[in-house]
Amino acid sequence: MKNRKRIDEAMEKKQIQTNAFGTAPQTVTRVGLGGEGVLRTTGRFEEAGEVIDAAYLQGITYFDSARVYSDSELYYGRKWKSDPKQRSRVFQTSKSASRDKKGAQKDLEESLKRLETHYLDLWQVHDVRTMQDLETIEGPGGALEAFLEARQQGKVRFIGVTGHHDPDVLTRAVRQWPVDSVMMPVNPVEEILGGFLTQTLPAALEKKIAVIAMKILGGGHYVAPHLGVTPELLLRYALGKAITVAIVGCSGITEVKTLVDAGCNAQPLEKIELEKLLAPFRENARQLAFYRGVI
Repeated sequence: MKNRKRIDEAMEKKQIQTNAFGTAPQTVTRVGLGGEGVLRTTGRFEEAGEVIDAAYLQGITYFDSARVYSDSELYYGRKWKSDPKQRSRVFQTSKSASRDKKGAQKDLEESLKRLETHYLDLWQVHDVRTMQDLETIEGPGGALEAFLEARQQGKVRFIGVTGHHDPDVLTRAVRQWPVDSVMMPVNPVEEILGGFLTQTLPAALEKKIAVIAMKILGGGHYVAPHLGVTPELLLRYALGKAITVAIVGCSGITEVKTLVDAGCNAQPLEKIELEKLLAPFRENARQLAFYRGVI
């Protein structure tokens, strides 16, 4: 209660814009709380709880997590257990990095238990990197079987795929798998390199599935106020693309406020603003795309 009062006093309630989740009769806020930041830690329940509370109280409905994100699911689970009605008002997601059916099924059951919920709004095949990954996941006894069964059984409402290593791999998954969403990097580096924004995004839009933007701040590495690169500008960049929701991990309520403000007010960058934003990234774009793996 003390934390909630502090958060209420620190942050003014605002109306976040929403988007349809693909073609489903479901909407989500155009910004969501990422599973990184303070959530991808162990044993920091009070701090993580403040961030989740701040996001929820300010109207964010999309909450990201993954089975491998340390205590992230446990932090959410404590929140939803304390008030089950709040769980019904949000879009809770998680992910499985298992490539086989049995492993994915085990991940799902553990995620549901840790999150204190009997269903996920979105369950995603996590971090698909190689063509071998694709073949294993979609082959006999692969994880995709578990995802399809879980959706059919009502344990998950939607299924998706995530990736940030190889746009060719992720694009193939989007085109070939019966997924409802894709999570992919959206930032100035990707504007310069091409691939995710020039292949994966068009494939998702053609298929009319939801698009979840990640790596918006590059794990915080892209923020350089002395070069004019601020979190606000990076969020405006991402939200100017044809995406459904932009997620950012937060370490405190001030960062949540920045995220919420972007969801309420962010306008697409003007051409001159875009060129100014891209300039610091042009020379070392490939190196700055560290999440794509070894160069």
